[in-house]
Amino acid sequence: MTITVNYAGHAVVTDLGRSKGPVRGLSVYGALDQASARTANALVGNAPNAPLLECLADGLTFTVDSDDVLIAVTGSPMDHASVDDEPLDMNTPISVKAGQQVVLGNAVGGLRTYLAIRGSLTVPRLLGSCAPDTMLGFGLRLHDGDTIETLLPSPPLPNLFEGIPYINLYVPSPHFDDDILVPVLKGPDWSEFTDAGEILTTESYIVDPRSNHVGIRLSGTTPQRSENRGEVLSRAVPVGAIEVPADNALLALQRGRGITAGYPVLAVVSSCGQSRVAQARPGQQLRFSLCDITSASAAARQQQRAISDIATRVSALLHASWRVVTENEWTL
Repeated sequence: MTITVNYAGHAVVTDLGRSKGPVRGLSVYGALDQASARTANALVGNAPNAPLLECLADGLTFTVDSDDVLIAVTGSPMDHASVDDEPLDMNTPISVKAGQQVVLGNAVGGLRTYLAIRGSLTVPRLLGSCAPDTMLGFGLRLHDGDTIETLLPSPPLPNLFEGIPYINLYVPSPHFDDDILVPVLKGPDWSEFTDAGEILTTESYIVDPRSNHVGIRLSGTTPQRSENRGEVLSRAVPVGAIEVPADNALLALQRGRGITAGYPVLAVVSSCGQSRVAQARPGQQLRFSLCDITSASAAARQQQRAISDIATRVSALLHASWRVVTENEWTL
């Protein structure tokens, strides 16, 4: 069971990241928009950390070779998405028959689109994760003509009431506004900056084109560190740390960041905010809002409950649909 990549763009195979990496000195990496990646896997009945495809900006085209599959697409909307020229809806399970071609166009509004295939993919792993690590040269970046093995065939998913191959779970689509509001918490060096709160939460920042999976560079008015402060010793820094380098820009660290750094940490992006930052396009505007650990934790729990609810509904849908239609020919 395979798919053949016709146009790879900048797509990679990834998962939620290398959780065992930091204790061994390795970056965590993984899908930058964790919420969209989790949702994609939930929509096809996969485990949250199952390998899936992350498409950056310019889309992906592939053909399903020998067996029917079930896919779901989440993240940034696209200017075109189709299965054999029929429109492909996002945020819902979609059946694709053997021989059909899936086209994902250019991302619009956001930057990253995610595609999960039921049963996931056969790919190499390092410390339990397939997430690419550019420093080690590990991971699978797709190229035109590549074939990827899928693990589980999936018969067409019918609508139980209409008898048509379509179902809508009414999963809400994320909002992709031109002006992105990102919740942050005070960082360990917050008190060392003059008027940190007033400047950070009232100014707007522009995403620099040099941004990447290591960090988002932001230009704009930067809070100034108080005088007579010594150098910051290298120390552990979390994903989402907002550093203030010597060039007076801001650097919001992403999942490819080194596990230690020596710049002052003004603030830390909340876990929900990290997915918003991951979708920021070069030239786009970011604003920050200050939150506390209680509200940030509550938002993260609410997001996780919503994704778990999707997984529960999908499990019931798949069981009911395939049992009724195939008379137990297919089993989960």
